[in-house]
Amino acid sequence: MNREWNKNRKKVGRKSKADKAKYKYAFRLTEAENAKFLALFDKSGLPNKAEFARKAIFENDLKVVYYDMGVLNFYTGLTNFYSLFRSVGTNYNQVVKILYRHFPEKKAAAYLYRLEKGTVELAELFRGVTAKIQDIEGKHVTEGVISVEKNNEGVRKI
Repeated sequence: MNREWNKNRKKVGRKSKADKAKYKYAFRLTEAENAKFLALFDKSGLPNKAEFARKAIFENDLKVVYYDMGVLNFYTGLTNFYSLFRSVGTNYNQVVKILYRHFPEKKAAAYLYRLEKGTVELAELFRGVTAKIQDIEGKHVTEGVISVEKNNEGVRKI
């Protein structure tokens, strides 16, 4: 008799979802951030703030940038290197003028020849440093940016 009664009984209430939302996240905002959030929420026309936050996160492209401190320190040192390289160029011009002003032409030419050899070595070193810089930019800088794209199949990282 209980079986017949259970079969004939009507099920009431809301139907259960196949994929229930069971994870919850909370975050705090400052006064200025809250005012901006509420202004954006009002413009959106969505029924509740949770739906607005969900759509803001998952329907927009996100860009995540992280900094590798080793690469950042390298770039800081590189900036110092460029300033030293510029000062070498300025000093080079001054040395050439002083050589021709204070020494006879043959002696100035001999010193200038040695200076040119050093300059060629410095140029080769600079080319090597430039090649290393381009290698590091190719590896680290482009890997530091992650873009997320939405499509019909789901989320894809680029």
